[in-house]
Amino acid sequence: MDNPRGHLHPISSLMREANQIFSNMGFALADGPLLESEWYNFDALNVPHDHPARDMQDTFFIKDEPGNVLRTHTSPVQIHYIQNQLQKNIQPPYRAIVPGKVFRNEATDMTHEAEFFQIEGLAVGEDVTLAHLKGTLERFFAELFKGAEVEIRFRPSFFPFTEPSVEVDMRLVGASVPEKLKGRWIEMMGAGMVHPNVLKNAGVDPNKYRGFAFGMGLDRLAMLRWAIDDVRLMHSADLRFINQF
Repeated sequence: MDNPRGHLHPISSLMREANQIFSNMGFALADGPLLESEWYNFDALNVPHDHPARDMQDTFFIKDEPGNVLRTHTSPVQIHYIQNQLQKNIQPPYRAIVPGKVFRNEATDMTHEAEFFQIEGLAVGEDVTLAHLKGTLERFFAELFKGAEVEIRFRPSFFPFTEPSVEVDMRLVGASVPEKLKGRWIEMMGAGMVHPNVLKNAGVDPNKYRGFAFGMGLDRLAMLRWAIDDVRLMHSADLRFINQF
């Protein structure tokens, strides 16, 4: 009897699919370290020293390495990517996508984990606008949820690293849409125009260039796509769950 073939974890499968969609739109794939300095994780991203995100309940600080943290988001890779391009004497425009694991010091429940996956997007150029952000996300969701009509809306929000900042909601309509998503506005991510201070910290002239950035949780996206009720199943190593995919 032949051994059954293995297959990808749903998060890995979704990550590959998302990478391919953004690659087809001209985004390069970038990555960065899981262990970050506070400068990259907070300071360079315009996060004030008194911001609640720096508190112990949100961030894993490294006891034996003062000034270092387990990254709380994939946004630090924006800085690394721009700096790497400038070191090669490559000027904007830039487009990059950053999938990867992040860590938050919080209690786990059906919708929260202490470690999970995000995907970050960045575009920098001379004429980048929120309209480009909206079009990019509409195409991404249309490709991911094939056969559905996709609507995107922005709601005003606040993030230290973007200005203006928006919460992005998505609504899907169509026969192939899962019942959990059909016709409902669902909050998907935070996004906005890259704050001038972030561009300056990365080495880009904010008077000449501007950009958009967005970040969403891949675990949550997988939950919505496949109607999974508990995010903890993603990291349970329970083959009864994994084999469904």
